[in-house]
Amino acid sequence: MIVVGVEASCDDTSVAVVNDKHQILSLNIISQTDMHKLYGGVVPELASRLHLNAIEKVFNDAIDNAGIKLSDIDAVCATAGPGLIGGLIVGIMFAKGLAVSIDKPFFPVNHLEGHSLTPRLADENLKFPYLLLLISGGNTQIVLVRGVGDYIIIGKTTDDACGECFDKVAKVLKLPYPNGVEIEKCAVNGDNNRFDFPKPMINESNADFSFSGLKSAVIRVVHSLEDVNGDVSSKDKSDVCASFQKVVCEILDKKIRFAFQDERVVQAKVNALVVAGGAGANKAIRETLQKIACDFGVDYVAPPLKLCTDNGAMIAWAGIERIKAGYKSDLLFSPKPRWPLSDLS
Repeated sequence: MIVVGVEASCDDTSVAVVNDKHQILSLNIISQTDMHKLYGGVVPELASRLHLNAIEKVFNDAIDNAGIKLSDIDAVCATAGPGLIGGLIVGIMFAKGLAVSIDKPFFPVNHLEGHSLTPRLADENLKFPYLLLLISGGNTQIVLVRGVGDYIIIGKTTDDACGECFDKVAKVLKLPYPNGVEIEKCAVNGDNNRFDFPKPMINESNADFSFSGLKSAVIRVVHSLEDVNGDVSSKDKSDVCASFQKVVCEILDKKIRFAFQDERVVQAKVNALVVAGGAGANKAIRETLQKIACDFGVDYVAPPLKLCTDNGAMIAWAGIERIKAGYKSDLLFSPKPRWPLSDLS
């Protein structure tokens, strides 16, 4: 089975060709980073226009790189939500048009389910059920993944997502976009004990997160370090990033350990701790999760870095999983800017 996946939910236009043997035949991405960097973050209207300009080329390159003909395609999938509505419309309409033109079924894919199932594309030995930390710019959730379309939210953020917190902290420090990567780089030489940032909700008896108070505290500290020109020294930036990153890892550690003790997780007998989403590419976060997995005696699975950020391969693979699970195509499906993972269960 050969499936095309289209992803255009935020600031990267991506098309991939994947087969049901866990092989990525091609993965093409056109990044919008250079354009959005001018504004310090993603501009939705600009993103949708850039998707429209790029999607045909990305698709043609993906087909050429895969070495296949249009007649070889068995199904077409596209991110149908959640995401920026303009980009979702561009991606889903292109995919629907392609499916109709080659007389193949179209499958709408939930972006979060794409992230949730990507580890199974990277590791064919990963079996259900597993405990997933879904951590990205818009979402921070601990999910019990029992099967395709079968998800139980064990913990979630009550306000800001972890990735959003990374972005806001990087922005106030005037670090380049994309922000999360720059915080990790800046933290390497920093003193992670210099600033004692708060850890919201860390002592509450649940697996839920809160990052808004942490974000606000870091911003206040940064402003206190600014000179008359509003600049912060390199040393101060490094110390802030290191201290901030350390606190984030401590929060994640506490909440995931609590999730492992949740009765639903215990009864499910999960066999792995899995990370997915853009912020899951952070090295410090990965090391924290690896230690937790070791302590609980389960496997630790993390997709390659190229599959952590938004990409067409995760959408194609989620489509393959849904086809195998018996889900039907839906050419009339409309894009949803809000589409919680729990709605699939």
